[in-house]
Amino acid sequence: MELTDKPRFFKLPAGANSHQLPFAEIAETETSKEIVKSSESDAFYFRGLEQQGIKLNRSQIDAVREVSGPLLILAGAGTGKTSVLVCRTGYLLRVEQVAPQNILLMTFTKKAADEMKERIASLQDVEKRQAIQVEVRTFHSFFLQILRHSGYRHEMVTNDKFKQIILKKKMRELGLADEIQPESVLSLLSFYKMNGKTIKNMPEKSQADKEIKQLAAFYEQWKKENNKLDFDDVLTEAFSLLKHDERLLKTLQQRFQYVMVDEFQDTNPLQYELIKLIVAPQNNLCVVGDDDQTIYAFQGAKNDIILNFDRQYPEVKTVVLTINYRSTSPIVGLGNAVIRQNKERKEKQLQSTRKSSVVPIYFRPWSTDEEAEWIAEEIRRKVNEGGSQFKDIAILHRTASNSRAIFEQLALDEIPFFDYGMGGHFFYEHSSVSPVLAYMRLALNPLDWHAFETILPTLYIQRESGMQQVHAEQIRNPRQCLIDHLVVMRSLKPYQLKSIEQKRKLLQQLPSLEPKEAVMRIRRQFFDKYLETNDRQTDTTQKESMKEQLDELEASANRFEKLADMLNFIKDMKLRHEQMKNVANDPEADVVKLMTIHKSKGLEFPVVFFIGASEGIVPHVTAIDVKKYEDMKLKITAEAEQFKALEEERRLAYVAITRAKEELYISSPVFYRGKKIEVSRFIKDVFTLEEKTTTLNRTGKVRESSMEKRKVYAWICTSSNCIAWQRIESHEEAVQLSKNCPLCSSPMEKGEKHV
Repeated sequence: MELTDKPRFFKLPAGANSHQLPFAEIAETETSKEIVKSSESDAFYFRGLEQQGIKLNRSQIDAVREVSGPLLILAGAGTGKTSVLVCRTGYLLRVEQVAPQNILLMTFTKKAADEMKERIASLQDVEKRQAIQVEVRTFHSFFLQILRHSGYRHEMVTNDKFKQIILKKKMRELGLADEIQPESVLSLLSFYKMNGKTIKNMPEKSQADKEIKQLAAFYEQWKKENNKLDFDDVLTEAFSLLKHDERLLKTLQQRFQYVMVDEFQDTNPLQYELIKLIVAPQNNLCVVGDDDQTIYAFQGAKNDIILNFDRQYPEVKTVVLTINYRSTSPIVGLGNAVIRQNKERKEKQLQSTRKSSVVPIYFRPWSTDEEAEWIAEEIRRKVNEGGSQFKDIAILHRTASNSRAIFEQLALDEIPFFDYGMGGHFFYEHSSVSPVLAYMRLALNPLDWHAFETILPTLYIQRESGMQQVHAEQIRNPRQCLIDHLVVMRSLKPYQLKSIEQKRKLLQQLPSLEPKEAVMRIRRQFFDKYLETNDRQTDTTQKESMKEQLDELEASANRFEKLADMLNFIKDMKLRHEQMKNVANDPEADVVKLMTIHKSKGLEFPVVFFIGASEGIVPHVTAIDVKKYEDMKLKITAEAEQFKALEEERRLAYVAITRAKEELYISSPVFYRGKKIEVSRFIKDVFTLEEKTTTLNRTGKVRESSMEKRKVYAWICTSSNCIAWQRIESHEEAVQLSKNCPLCSSPMEKGEKHV
């Protein structure tokens, strides 16, 4: 019996020893209709909302009515925070008679700001003229307007590609290594600036640190000389302006007497400081957010800003929104059970308004490729049976490399989809992957100029100078292999000549190898070491991400017999990737959405596939592994960082779960990056109970101990007269199609055993 003949989907995750499914409580149905009595002075406002179909629950009413002083609204996933902000704005206008120009509502995206404006204008009791005068802005547009009014005429630099080109040109001028990633320089610079630091605070310990700092300083100087500002400068310049211009600050404070901030958990320290300046001294500040959804630490967002809000404003009033209107009770219940394991959070237990017998479904494929096959089949089945459309479905993943297999499977099965992940980068074009493929392409076509240019940094030769010399040599003395020209380059050092000779031999060997063996040989001979010793990539997370991408490349290569087959397949996938851009701006396109969990925050989908819920993926390996420091202070710091990282990873899992409205599938691959991995602790912890076993100690007394039963994957003999089974320990065994019993020679099948 083949594995595919067995059930794939289960109501419990693999390894569960508790069969109790978590369900959220069903919330009370009382709304403003019953809660707000007609005799109350503000009843007219709530009656008007009810006529529009807006019926607020008790906590939402409290949040709307609380208008003076600092207010923290903790809005759990799907609890209607946007409705509260819109209705609270209307309440200020109609009930409190606040002038619209005295209200400031801050959001993080233009899309959110536009939606807020539309919904405020649609309120029955609010005049359109009033709605227009309410200041609803993103942080950057609001503070840019202040700078413009203060005489700043700088041109905005908003194109990331353009900024990267500026840095690349400078790198060529300075002769800096090609391995430095301009986007990493810009990201690091942004992190420092948003935390109130400057280039002076950037490290200079290694040569790489010095080069990165030099490029950051050049970029800042280039903007200054060319009268440019980027988004980070808008905030830093505004902060400097308000700190030194008391008259301007007082004007803003007098005008914006009521300030609201949406998605407060995503606030970085500089944004928070700006808000505190504007709301003083009245402090009529309302912040809305969910500490359980703080997932942007890499962008500077700090969870302790929302957690410690009451320390900054001791007189704060707190309202907790706990009624989830988005998801069914089983989905909300699972989200509750996962996130309650976090220690640093505001305690809240979400309720649901939607009963359902459809519970989250778990599956445990052998690999990410099998995971992709199963999901594609299930999507096709759901759509063919008429229960879902493609646009109802989202597939959420942790990192860019986690989407490689599902991207390819959807394309192969001709399932319409759009990949929203990682800024549209194609997996095979990542900086860690493209050089390996370039060696394969150059092995098949030694005159491939693009592939040749790509491999030059791995030969420790600067791209621009190397290409110029080889071009000149090929015109003067044409050869069949471009790499042959390198040995005549002047001023090459012995280690460079040795490297070139090794790569020439490797290129001769590659065409006879299967793709997986070719990838492994390139990595083993030099590429892994090259990445590891390249101190231009000092970030441990970045290096781990590169290894992850290379492991995923190996997994992809395993499906092909010849290099040409794999390279042609990649070319076809690249074409599919380009074709997807046609539906990027059509929100109603009937396509499956493929996106990172980070990208999915704030969105919702009828059906969600949360893939890669395994140890090393979610939570990511960089959050699990702690360096073994000898110095105790460093060890304590490392453990504290790991604690924070794991809590954020659990919040990521929570965000993924709570995007689902009706159906949720959670996949936990058995093998990843060539290793066997466990079901994610975030899922496993929900369904793990200790089982007591009774034993006798040496004195004969009864002793109870805890033992956890768990499933293991195994080859099991099909003969009814044989009890033999063997545990599956490797990826090779997992993908093996058949096996005979070592005891009775009968066929064995893949299955599970409890140990």
